[in-house]
Amino acid sequence: MGLTGKAVLILAITLAVVLFAVTIWLWPRFARRSVPMVFGRVGLLLATQVAVFASVGLMANNSFLFYGSWADLFGRKQELGVVTDHAAEALAAKNIVRVGTQRPDVPGGALPARGGRIDKVVIAGRHSKIESSAYVYLPPEYFQAAYARRKFPAVVVLTGYPGTSENLIKGLRYPRTSLDRVKAGRAQPMVLVMLRPTVAPPRDTECVDIKGGPQTETFFAKDLPPAVSAAYRVGRHARNWGIIGNSTGGYCALKIGLHHPDRFTASAGLSAYYKAAEDPTTGDLFHGDRQARERADLLWTLDHRPLPDSSFLVTTSRHGEANYASTRQFLAKVKSPAQASSIVLGSGGHNFNTWRREIPASLEWMSSRLSEN
Repeated sequence: MGLTGKAVLILAITLAVVLFAVTIWLWPRFARRSVPMVFGRVGLLLATQVAVFASVGLMANNSFLFYGSWADLFGRKQELGVVTDHAAEALAAKNIVRVGTQRPDVPGGALPARGGRIDKVVIAGRHSKIESSAYVYLPPEYFQAAYARRKFPAVVVLTGYPGTSENLIKGLRYPRTSLDRVKAGRAQPMVLVMLRPTVAPPRDTECVDIKGGPQTETFFAKDLPPAVSAAYRVGRHARNWGIIGNSTGGYCALKIGLHHPDRFTASAGLSAYYKAAEDPTTGDLFHGDRQARERADLLWTLDHRPLPDSSFLVTTSRHGEANYASTRQFLAKVKSPAQASSIVLGSGGHNFNTWRREIPASLEWMSSRLSEN
């Protein structure tokens, strides 16, 4: 049974309820003052509290997806390797290897032409030399005869740090939301390339090309789009590509879109910040290079560099988000030919519940700015 499965949660809750009932039922029998009775009472209380704690922990994990599997919880999960010379794998020559597929959790998900398909892939960067796993969601139209000759727009979707790619599927429900928006006539079908910005775990590289270290920005800007376009029916031009993320992923999306308008025409940052974090998780990102640090400051970049003909979406909340003031600064600094849009909630914290409220409108916004060919 999977860590995030409903069966595990139901079992834990049932066990907690049963243990609570057993404790109430047996408590009078353990009321006598003797060592065995004392140990009996302690055992009942301890077992009940552990079961309740486990139930609460599982409910919290199912809501926020801190851990995607038992292996992830116990620290055994390893990044997948890349087969760079594999004649039987059609995608290998494109620097992307499909290592599995899964059904989207949507109505009709068993049939790709009705629910789409999610491919688990590993992408090897030609320039960055970074290898990262990702999920590629292909919409139902991708498998329908009417769209057989069509190329689709693509959106890179980034989670926060230290989130997992599974968060984007199970917690933030990007494939399901994208399908719902298409069915409602509010968005066009798009290919979603879902991964975490932490492509050199456990280090948080803030999507920076680090001197002598991981070339994360190069991976997302120069390696990922060509690899996906070569393997799937996805356009190759900037007008075909968007990038969106939350928290650290939101900062990365805005940063990469701002620095690489030749690759991405639309960028969206949900609860993003606007300056690279520097803390023990990042290590020394800039090695004293003032220009590199300034380049990673988006507000500085808007003031000192020519603005691209690109679109940017930022989200915040008047109450509950720490980025409200800096988001207003960002919006004020975006000038023509760039375009800025925003989603401002009345209240909402830095969490999945808030982002799930923003994702539908964000995907609609992204869809309206991308071209299929």
